[in-house]
Amino acid sequence: MIDIDPRFSKILHSHEEIESAAKKIGAEIDHDYADSIPILVVVLKGAVMWAGDLFKNISIDVEMDFIDIASYNGGVASSNKILLKTDMTTDVKGRDVIIVEDIVDTGLSLQYLESLLASRGAKSVKTATMLNKEKGHKIAVKADYVGFEIDNEFVAGYGLDYQEIWRNLPFIGVVNPNIYS
Repeated sequence: MIDIDPRFSKILHSHEEIESAAKKIGAEIDHDYADSIPILVVVLKGAVMWAGDLFKNISIDVEMDFIDIASYNGGVASSNKILLKTDMTTDVKGRDVIIVEDIVDTGLSLQYLESLLASRGAKSVKTATMLNKEKGHKIAVKADYVGFEIDNEFVAGYGLDYQEIWRNLPFIGVVNPNIYS
């Protein structure tokens, strides 16, 4: 059990729980892509820690690339506008692509990325997300591999930030509303 950190109203998932979810999803990716070499596109910055755990649990050959998009711009709610900050360098034409996300919240970022990769000729596009906040979805999107379903709360830790801090915490917690209200 993790002691409650005063910055958080509750701890949702420990490092061990996150590693267990990565192991489960890694095995699913191994199975689903046994005859392929997919490209895993890690969404910066939040998905880096999750991607590290996920990569350690995938035994098939994979390629990796990074893309940086923004929709929160330092706040606690999405701006509903997606900004491509840094593009990936790998050609995805005719390739299987797995988007590695920290969280699917409104769904707008995922829709943007799926559309972008499809327009570049990806053979298939799936998503492996650490967290899915289905109650926060503003559009109909579906993550293919989900570590955890969470309620519509503002969370940070384990790659997810609050104003660019707390990404390094070894757990995911619900941010105490007194911090940002």
